[in-house]
Amino acid sequence: MTRASIDLNADLGEGFGRWRLTDDEELLSVVTSANVACGFHAGDAVTMRRVCALAAERGVRIGAQVSYRDLAGFGRRSMDVPADELAAEVAYQIGALEVFARAAGTRVSYVKPHGALYNRVVHDERQAEAVVEGVLLTGERLPLLGLPGSALHAAAGQAGLPVVAEAFADRAYEQDGTLVPRGREGSVLTDPDAVVERSVAMARFGVVTSHCGRPVGVRARSLCLHGDTAGAVELAQRVRGRLEESGIRVEAFV
Repeated sequence: MTRASIDLNADLGEGFGRWRLTDDEELLSVVTSANVACGFHAGDAVTMRRVCALAAERGVRIGAQVSYRDLAGFGRRSMDVPADELAAEVAYQIGALEVFARAAGTRVSYVKPHGALYNRVVHDERQAEAVVEGVLLTGERLPLLGLPGSALHAAAGQAGLPVVAEAFADRAYEQDGTLVPRGREGSVLTDPDAVVERSVAMARFGVVTSHCGRPVGVRARSLCLHGDTAGAVELAQRVRGRLEESGIRVEAFV
């Protein structure tokens, strides 16, 4: 099945104080949706304000990238957080970003978990329900961006929240459609040509080759381009250029 359009998202605002990991300004000239760190795995008030202003200026949709409270581990360490506490912390992060989005003349348009939380809510129903509860606490019916078939999407659907299926241009896939854990060799693709070509395949045909060499269906409306890898800006530009050359519209899902 050929897909006529796709969204490009990237994790942005991943800095703290004077330290910056992502080239936010350049990436915001390429992507259509920005997953903005809300202070729990990265980001701070000044960074959130700056990224929201830049995103609004470029017409890029702003998403709250919520995380476990884990600055030291960049949100990539799994944590057993009580459900009521996690729900409150998710709402807290969305609310913090919403202040700066509104100040920039726009709004938070969606929510995407980060790192260990993202992977946890693929299978963990209780943690997925807590994330959904956190979104509901804000009083907004925000879409949840995540892996298709995840517990997160199931919980969101039951609560009446929109869901958006996501695929990853530079991450290796298991045969069941989940991501190969970052701790395993080959979990992140580093060949730019391979990343570009599989991006087009996912956007046009909804398929990717797993690390076992077999095809896997990835019915995605949004494609993630990581902003914290070497050469991220150039790679993102190449991916977008190749998609557009292939006749695929690059546009936000919201």
